[in-house]
Amino acid sequence: MSVTELPLKRSRSVRDGRALQKGQQTKAAIVDAALGLATQIGLEGLSIGALAEVAQMSKSGVFAHFGSREELQISVIREYHARFEDEVFYPAMKEPRGLPRLRALFANWMKLTSVELDSGCIYISGAVEFDDRPGPVRDALASSVLTWHAAMKRAIASARDEGHLRADADVEQMLFEIHGLILALHYEARFLKSPGSIARANTGFDNILRRYGADAVDGRPARLPRHNKTAHKE
Repeated sequence: MSVTELPLKRSRSVRDGRALQKGQQTKAAIVDAALGLATQIGLEGLSIGALAEVAQMSKSGVFAHFGSREELQISVIREYHARFEDEVFYPAMKEPRGLPRLRALFANWMKLTSVELDSGCIYISGAVEFDDRPGPVRDALASSVLTWHAAMKRAIASARDEGHLRADADVEQMLFEIHGLILALHYEARFLKSPGSIARANTGFDNILRRYGADAVDGRPARLPRHNKTAHKE
């Protein structure tokens, strides 16, 4: 290789890098638009054509980034999961292990849910659309939800191990009840428009903690440590 060839190769490398970066930025913008569209019409409503219209691109331009409608749907699920972790999971990890972290996870989850009452939750709407439809999209959706459930179960187990919950607290049962509050909240507030639903969900969470609290005996509730009561406000 001659010395004169080196600048040319470097120049090509820079151009290729810039093109790759631009391509990634374009794809990220498309996924963002797709996620916004999916919250309104669901994952099943997504199509290359509909997205091209929203993103003001050609169908071939959108297709070049995903290759199929299925891959587009999976990309939206992954993006939603990443944002869910950024808003709910990672901030809670700054809290001490045990009950403070478990409270933070639920509070963050409730905060996001409060916003999604106007737009919709991909986890919930996607489950309705793909509960009986096996395939890669359902697998991606279920994997994301199970990953989140695993994080919640670790937080519950940690609270038990730290002595903040009863030693015989059933982690799976607690997760089931806590998740049930979120599902009920979406149904009550989003579908039935029931006032006070957020406050009732927060009260339900406190009731769960009392029943499983370290001081609870023979079904009698525990006295919980003080916490920020503003979280109960709607």
